[in-house]
Amino acid sequence: MSLAVSELRRTPLCDIHCQMNGKMVEFGGWHMPVQYAGVLREHHAVRTGVGLFDVSHMGEIEVIGPDAEQLVNFVSTNNAARLKIGQAQYSALLYEHGGFVDDILVHKVSDTHFFICVNASNQWKDNEHIELMKLKGGFQADVVFSSERYAQIAVQGPKALQTAQKLTSTDLSSIRYYWFRDGEFAGVPARIARTGYTGEDGFEVYVEPEAAGTVWNALLQAGAEYEIEPCGLGARNTLRLEAKMALYGHEITATINPFEADLAWIVKMDKGNFVGRDALEKSSRSGITRKLVGFEMRGRGIGRDGYEVLIDGLPAGWVTSGGPSPTTNSNIGLCYLPVEHAHPGVPIQVLVRNAPVDAVTVATPFYKREK
Repeated sequence: MSLAVSELRRTPLCDIHCQMNGKMVEFGGWHMPVQYAGVLREHHAVRTGVGLFDVSHMGEIEVIGPDAEQLVNFVSTNNAARLKIGQAQYSALLYEHGGFVDDILVHKVSDTHFFICVNASNQWKDNEHIELMKLKGGFQADVVFSSERYAQIAVQGPKALQTAQKLTSTDLSSIRYYWFRDGEFAGVPARIARTGYTGEDGFEVYVEPEAAGTVWNALLQAGAEYEIEPCGLGARNTLRLEAKMALYGHEITATINPFEADLAWIVKMDKGNFVGRDALEKSSRSGITRKLVGFEMRGRGIGRDGYEVLIDGLPAGWVTSGGPSPTTNSNIGLCYLPVEHAHPGVPIQVLVRNAPVDAVTVATPFYKREK
C-alpha cells in the first residue's frame, strides 16, 4: 500500500524540487523527484557534462571510540584496517548466513572515528544491526545514528570537478577516487567525497540539512556554463545500471551472498573474523550455484525487474534490473543464472508479457568511462 504524500519522509530539498517542477514519487517511504526535464536528458547530461542529485535520503551512521576500527571490521566484509585517514571503501554488512543486510560506503575520519553511508530504506535496520554486533562482540565504541545531521548532494559527470571547484578552496583535483576531505563548500562546513553512483567522476557533498538549499543552488549556478541538469531517481537508476552498480532489493538481498552477486572483491577473507565469514567460507568450499551476469536484448522487448529468464526454453533465473541504456542505445539488464551459464555469450530468453524474447549474456559493466 502506498503512503499518502503527507506521510512520506522529505529531504531538506523537497520544497526546492517541487518549485523546480520535479516529478515527485514515493521511493522507499520518501517523497523524491524521479525526473525534471526527462530521464534521457538528465542521463546524457551526467555522461557528457554534469548532473546534480539530491541523495539526502541516504543514511549516515558513525562509529566512534577506541574499538571503532575493530567494530567496523567485524560488521563489514572489506578490510577497514587497510584504510588510511581520509580514505573510503565500498563494503557490505552481512547476516550470519552470508546474505546482505546492506551495501555501504565506509569512510575513515580518524583512527577512532568511522563514517558510514548506508541505503535510505535500510538505515534504521543497519544501525540496529551494528549496535547488536557491538554488544555481541563487547566492542568499546559508540554507534551513532547520524542521518538527521546530514544532507547529501551528489555532483556527477566529466564537468563535476570544474563545477564544484568554484565553490571551495579545497583542491578537489588532489582528492583521489574513493578519498574524501573535510573543509568548506559554498561557504558552509562540508565533507567532500570523490565517490558516486553513476560510473562517472564526481563528488558527494555532506552538509548540515539547513545548508542543503544553499549548496544545491550554488551548484546549479556554478554548473550553468556546463549546462548542468538537476537529476532524479530515473537517471540515477539508468546510470548505475550501465556501470553495473548494485541496488539493494534487486541485485543484493538477504537471500544473496557477495560471491553470487559478483562482489567477491569486497570480501577480504584473510582479515580475520567478521559477521557472515563462516557462511561465506562454506559457500566458497561448496561452490555457488548461481551468479549475477549482464545481458542485452536481441529481440524486441525490455527485460524488466523480476522477469523470468529461460535457457533452451526452461526456467533458469530472473532479471534483477533492466531497461533501455541511453549510452549504448540498447536494452540491457542484469540477471541471476546457474553459474555454469553466467558468462558472456550465452543465448537466453527473457519472458516479456508471457512471450520469450531472445537475449544474450554480455560482459559488464555495460559502460566504463575513460580515465
